Amino acid sequence: MSSPVVERAKRDETVLVINSGSSSFKYQLLDMATERTLASGLVERIGEAVGVARHTVYATPTDGPAPAFLDATRTRELPIPDHTAGFAVMLEAFASDGPSLDEQPPVAVGHRVVHGGARFFEPTLITPLVEINIDELSVLAPLHNPANLAGIRAARRAFPDVPHVAVFDTAFHQTLAPAAFTYAIDAEVAASHRIRRYGFHGTSHKFVSEAAAAFLGRPLDELKQIVFHLGNGASVTAIDGGRSIDTSMGFTPLEGLVMGTRSGDIDPAVLLQLTRRAGMDVDALDDLLNKRSGLLGLAGSNDLRDIRAGIERGDERAVLAFEVYVHRLRAYAGAYLAQLGGADVISFTAGVGENTPLVRAGALETLGFAGVEIDPDRNESPDRGIRVISTDASRVTVLVVPTDEELEIARQTLAVSRA
Repeated sequence: MSSPVVERAKRDETVLVINSGSSSFKYQLLDMATERTLASGLVERIGEAVGVARHTVYATPTDGPAPAFLDATRTRELPIPDHTAGFAVMLEAFASDGPSLDEQPPVAVGHRVVHGGARFFEPTLITPLVEINIDELSVLAPLHNPANLAGIRAARRAFPDVPHVAVFDTAFHQTLAPAAFTYAIDAEVAASHRIRRYGFHGTSHKFVSEAAAAFLGRPLDELKQIVFHLGNGASVTAIDGGRSIDTSMGFTPLEGLVMGTRSGDIDPAVLLQLTRRAGMDVDALDDLLNKRSGLLGLAGSNDLRDIRAGIERGDERAVLAFEVYVHRLRAYAGAYLAQLGGADVISFTAGVGENTPLVRAGALETLGFAGVEIDPDRNESPDRGIRVISTDASRVTVLVVPTDEELEIARQTLAVSRA
């Protein structure tokens, strides 16, 4: 059994992380003394007739650092009219299934906020004024910031006596130079409507780039890195000395790579053509580009497992979808090699990046000229965790790095709460 001193240390470093959407929120309780997840959950279908709440408790060994492992999950179905009710359901789950928040209360609550605009460039202690700013920035992220704010307000009511910290997806990219974040449109129009590149997935790109440096035992400020965050949403960032210098997502998460349902880069004149010739209004165009494009639009599925199966069957749509997807990855890899003047490390992360060897190999297949060599056996290995997939002779180290955005949010939250 651990000593009371150790147990007190754990309680003093417990952080709750909240990721709130419009009709759901995810949460994790982390012991930051060991960086273990103690419990996690999902409350969804908020506002519907019947909501769903899942709460998972992780058992952790008491002697020495070790990964948490699944202990028990309980699912409940009940009405959850709003986020405040959802937090009450979460608190009931902690009380009934553990760990007890009375015995192990969070010292701080961290919140993922999608858009910080140009106002927030670091994790920020939430005050009424910060809430107002997050609300005002909803014009830049109407689907995300209002939902993030609903979670913040419900959480502050549930945990009124601890600091709450906002960690912004856009913050990591505030180091972009004006040449990288400025669009070549009328400057007054751009300034009036805050139109510029903001970038997203910043929490993941920061975590992965720092994890890669630590894994290699090299100083972060000496490394030139390219990080591919490939999931249903996808982005790539060029990172020089730990600072983002270019990133594929722009004013919104729509720009850049081909994604599950998003088009990525497209000639803006296509939208003018569809408006003039097809009679599509703004809402129809929004739906087309964000929900009916990408892999789904090309192949009928946004799941790369389905794409791979289609390729094996000789499905021409699947073949083309994969080729378009990989073509865009290579284009950005080449561009960022040029922006960085070469790279020391290229990392793949998120669901597709971590689990799809075919994508990793395809993305880097033509980069031998830049010193990139993938080892086929290492790339195909079923191993999990951070690992090297390049050859020993490769001048660029290629890694698979599992991302952990919740842990990164918890780290930043704890640092701010202690400041």
